[in-house]
Amino acid sequence: MTSVPNALHLECPDCNDRTVHEVLRGRMGKDQDVIEATVRCQECGKTYSVTVREPKSVKVNVVVSDMGVSRREILDLDEDEEVRMDEEMFVGELPVIVSSIEVGGRRVQNAFPKDITMLWVKRFDKVRVKVAINKVQRTISVDMDALPDEEFTVGDLMTVGREDVVITCIKTKEGMARRGTIPARDIVRLYVKAARKVNL
Repeated sequence: MTSVPNALHLECPDCNDRTVHEVLRGRMGKDQDVIEATVRCQECGKTYSVTVREPKSVKVNVVVSDMGVSRREILDLDEDEEVRMDEEMFVGELPVIVSSIEVGGRRVQNAFPKDITMLWVKRFDKVRVKVAINKVQRTISVDMDALPDEEFTVGDLMTVGREDVVITCIKTKEGMARRGTIPARDIVRLYVKAARKVNL
């Protein structure tokens, strides 16, 4: 960091929350990673003086799963930025969600970057949903792309390729759902069967 920023994201003593603070005046410390500033909270208006140390960056090994294809990347994260399961972030310009965190050979729910051996993330702007189409004599498996928050409901009609089908059940990590609505991000597999055609 070489210049004082216009705003900082800080823990406000009055709001008891991290909020945006306007920097009214400030100066850089001798080692260029410390800011001494007078700031004003944009939520409550409290003005006070702070000394903020810019967190150091830590390189973390990441495996990115992008529509069934995995690749390795290196991600720069702030040392004080705790990473949590199911957290949304960016790898470059790709929106991803954390699917697994490894620390010293074991999987954990959260960790600081310096402790992370490997981070697994998956693309989050699109997910691939596996669909099993029951054709009486045989079952055909196909993949379809969906938005993470797109919802699928047992009993709903939908079109897969050229097939009009009805959802009979939805498999998730927790088990089989025979009724209800599930977002695409939580679906392991959709089970469907050909929709009955009615002649009018």
